Amino acid sequence: MKITSSSPGPLKDLKVLELGQLIAGPFAAKTLADFGAEVIKIEPPITPTGTGGDPLRRWRLLKDGTSLWWHVQSQNKRSLALNLKEAEAQEIVRRLAADADVLIENFRPGTLENWGLGPDVLQALNPGLIILRISGYGQTGPYRNRPGFGVIAEAMGGLRYLTGEPGRIPVRVGVSIGDTLAALHGVIGILLALQHRHATVSNEAPKGRGQVIDVALYEAVFNCMESLLPEYSAFGVIRGPAGSALPGISPTNAYRCKDEGYALIAGNGDSIFKRLMDSIGRNDLADDPTLADNAGRVSRVGEIDQAIGEWCAHRTVDEVLAILDKAAVPSGRIYSVADIAADPHYQARGMLDSVQMDDGSMLAVPGIVPKLSVTPGQRYRHAPRIGQDTDDVLREIGLSADQIQSLIDKRIISNDVSGARE
Repeated sequence: MKITSSSPGPLKDLKVLELGQLIAGPFAAKTLADFGAEVIKIEPPITPTGTGGDPLRRWRLLKDGTSLWWHVQSQNKRSLALNLKEAEAQEIVRRLAADADVLIENFRPGTLENWGLGPDVLQALNPGLIILRISGYGQTGPYRNRPGFGVIAEAMGGLRYLTGEPGRIPVRVGVSIGDTLAALHGVIGILLALQHRHATVSNEAPKGRGQVIDVALYEAVFNCMESLLPEYSAFGVIRGPAGSALPGISPTNAYRCKDEGYALIAGNGDSIFKRLMDSIGRNDLADDPTLADNAGRVSRVGEIDQAIGEWCAHRTVDEVLAILDKAAVPSGRIYSVADIAADPHYQARGMLDSVQMDDGSMLAVPGIVPKLSVTPGQRYRHAPRIGQDTDDVLREIGLSADQIQSLIDKRIISNDVSGARE
C-alpha cells in the first residue's frame, strides 16, 4: 500500500494533542488521524535502559522489538517524547495546547491538574480548546479515583454478566471492547463539540467555545446494553448469560454442523422464520399460526432450536449456508482471522490493507472505517518511532537547537532521528 505524503481528509485542519497511552485515548486519536487530523502523540521519553514510549509498543506479539499492534494504533501520528512530570515539559504542553483544537487524555482523574494542565489552565490559554477525558469511572462520583481498565468497565457496565454459558464463569470478549467503545464515544463527543464550537464563533471567541468531554469506560459499555435496565425496572428481570443465543428473540443461535463447524442462523424476522422452516423441511412449524410472531416463537424456543439443530447436524457448514443464502435467511460462519484474511468480500471492500516494514516485508493491517465517498480515510504516515518528531514539533513552537539539546541533556525529552521506522 502506498503511503501518501499528506492528508486531504475532512479533519485536515484539526490539531490534536494525545496525552493518553495504551488503548482508549490513543484509539480515539487514531480515528481522528485516519481522517486527516494532525495528531501529536506525547509519550514518555526513552530511558537510560532503552525503554520508554507508550507501553503498547511492547504489548502482545513483537517484530523487531515493536508490537505489531502499534502499527495499527499509531498510524498517522507524530511522536513527541516528553516527560510530563517535569515542569519544563508541562510548559511545552501549555504552549502546544494554546494552538491546538483538541486534547485527548486517559489518565486517572486529577493527573492533569497535578501537572498544572487541567482544563481551567488550558482553556484560559485557549478558550476554543476541546478536551476529551477518558477514565474508568468519570471525572466525578464516588469511584472517580479508582484505577479503571476496559475489562473492569465491561464487568461494571453489565456486559460481562451476559457473556458465556449459564452457570459457568462469565467470559470476556477477546478484545479490549470497553476501551474501544469509550474511544468511539469520545470521538462522537469531539465531533459534537466541534459543531458547538463552530456555532459559537464571535468577536470575543474567534475560534468558538471549547468544552470538556467526560467519558467513563463503564458508561460507554452501559450505553450499549440495549433494554437491560428498562426490563429490570418494569419487570424485575435480571438478564443473564445465554450462550450463543439471544434471549427474547427467536430463533437466533449457533448450530453445530456435521463437519464440527458452526453455522450462525438468525431467523427471527416473521417472514424470515417461515422461509427458514420451509428450507429445513419443517412446513408444520412454518405454517403454525402460534409461531407467526416473535412472542410465540420465544415461548417454544427449545423446540425451534432442536429442529434447526437436527437439520444442521446432517449437513456441513457450507451446505447449510448455501441453502439458507438461497432462501434469503441471514446466516454465516464464525470467522477466525485466517477466514478473514482469505475472504473475498473483505478484499473487495478494502478491509485487508498492508504496510511495508523496514525489512521489506508487508504487514497486513485492517482497512479504515467508516467509508466516506468523497473524503475517505487513508494512511499517510507510518506509526512513529519514540520521539521521531520531537525536534520538529519543538522547533514549530519556537524552541532553538540549544534549548532542545538542553532538554535532551536533562532527560526531559528524547528524540530519534535515525531514519529507520519501527
